[in-house]
Amino acid sequence: MAFTNVLLLSQIAGYVVALILSLCIIVPMSLHQDEFRGHCLLFSTGNWRESDGQFVPDWASQMYCNYTIFVGLILFLTAAVQIYRLSMLMYKGEDSSFLSAFVDVITSVFLTSITLIAAVIITLGFMTWCQCMTKRFPSCELAAGNDIDKADNIDTSGFHIELGAAQFGTWSSLSIWVGLSVFATLKLLRYHQLENMKVSMYRERQRLIEAASSGSGSNKHPEIG
Repeated sequence: MAFTNVLLLSQIAGYVVALILSLCIIVPMSLHQDEFRGHCLLFSTGNWRESDGQFVPDWASQMYCNYTIFVGLILFLTAAVQIYRLSMLMYKGEDSSFLSAFVDVITSVFLTSITLIAAVIITLGFMTWCQCMTKRFPSCELAAGNDIDKADNIDTSGFHIELGAAQFGTWSSLSIWVGLSVFATLKLLRYHQLENMKVSMYRERQRLIEAASSGSGSNKHPEIG
């Protein structure tokens, strides 16, 4: 029972952290798209115009940014639901069933996978953009705040902080969801072990009953008329 309580508390704590980290994905990526007038800098490239020093971007698909925001929303909603569900179970002194534990494992592994994809997209996409920025500026960070694209009227003041926060959010979320997957797997294995113990105890009880029945039967002798 103590192990169950510790595991349940660990899961709740993990989901609380996952909830907070999901906001580190949703908020900065949403701000970025708003400041860039709906454009997404992830995997965007371009050239610097020599005449006026303006950047002529070749914008990548918005799906890169939309996907990361979508992942953040899924993580947020899942964590919120799990916090409520597990908190109610702890309040009632109960624990999840074998089926719900199995669903938790599948869900955690799935969310870990899509979070990994989002983390890779943000990291590689941001690197692609920064490679273009460093053709003119000493570092990508120094490009922030400069009016590099008047044609699209984008606000570059916060892109470096926002994408940095999103990177932190996705990679940190990935580590948390890996941990939650481990917790869910441990709980599932525990249920499996308990089920095996019940089956073994049932078989042993049946064997003892059969042994007792056969023993009592052999002690009976037929009456001689």
